[in-house]
Amino acid sequence: MPRSNASAPRRRLEGWRAAIHDYVERVNRAELEGGIAPLVDAVADEEHLRRLEQRLLRTARRDRERAIAPLRSEARAAIERAHESAREASVLLRLHFTKQCRHGGTSYNEQRGELERIRLQQRERVWRIVMIEPVVAERRPRFGIGAETEASRKAEVASTAQQEPPAPMHAPYLSPALLDHYRPGGRSFRSYRRELAVSYADRWWDAPNPEYEAFDVNCTNYVSQCLFAGNAPMDYTGRREAGWWYRGRHNGREAWSYSWSVSNALKQLLAAPRTSGLRAQLVENPAQLALGDIIVYDWNGDDRFQHSTIVTAFDASGMPLVNANTVASRHRYWDYRDSYAWTERTSYRFFHIADLL
Repeated sequence: MPRSNASAPRRRLEGWRAAIHDYVERVNRAELEGGIAPLVDAVADEEHLRRLEQRLLRTARRDRERAIAPLRSEARAAIERAHESAREASVLLRLHFTKQCRHGGTSYNEQRGELERIRLQQRERVWRIVMIEPVVAERRPRFGIGAETEASRKAEVASTAQQEPPAPMHAPYLSPALLDHYRPGGRSFRSYRRELAVSYADRWWDAPNPEYEAFDVNCTNYVSQCLFAGNAPMDYTGRREAGWWYRGRHNGREAWSYSWSVSNALKQLLAAPRTSGLRAQLVENPAQLALGDIIVYDWNGDDRFQHSTIVTAFDASGMPLVNANTVASRHRYWDYRDSYAWTERTSYRFFHIADLL
């Protein structure tokens, strides 16, 4: 029998805080049951209930197709911010879900985070949720749409003219332990250490590494860190629109390439042919991927990729489970149908990182 467990407070809650605690318990049951029934008498936001129902139904349908049996669900929550008045409260709520699944005779845990803006009102001494707005961070671009493409276009025009060499770059703002395989300049041929990339991904999936800048939209920055931890050599050019590199904040300004921090730019980098450095093969099927490989996501089907993940495990059918950041995820099924970002137009690119870099 599947079990549901939501974290309980150590002290008795009152007012809107009690309503939030009740909501977390109910949404946890809804996740496990695959339907919105536990929430209908606690949430007055019909638009969100329809949105949630669609997500739960397609996730439950996918799990049936995969022959997944949910065993247990646990939801934890933390209030990031709260503003309250006599009869209203606005809350930014961070949720963390752990779902234990049985698949093909084995079990594993999927973990993911969500962020929601919630508004509550008190009527006749009862607090009730009247609005829920998911913060769909996977859909937010690191920069304005087209920023890195425009920069690349300018770089292509400029490359036809005589260029001064870029200013010499200092070592990146990283700990020495992360730099033992960095060698500036020239060709570098070394093995991609998939186990190191995965180990790093599992270490930092739900918290930023303080040796790097943390972005509001952090998915591609996180994936690039994983690749670098797996022995992928940086390609320092000193230009944001070229190469794949990270320097840290320098003189108060960002100093890293678009390909390091923007999903669409990373996709373009991995798809471009090259003979050394970080290279990848575009494959057609996720089953062709290995540990440490990369998936990028185009939610709108317009060839503008907004999200990046790294393969960190496989289910019993050999399909990838991925880690991600911004919306923290660990061993999440690769297709993201359980995300509010997913649409019927969603498309993917699957990149197998070269074993020799």
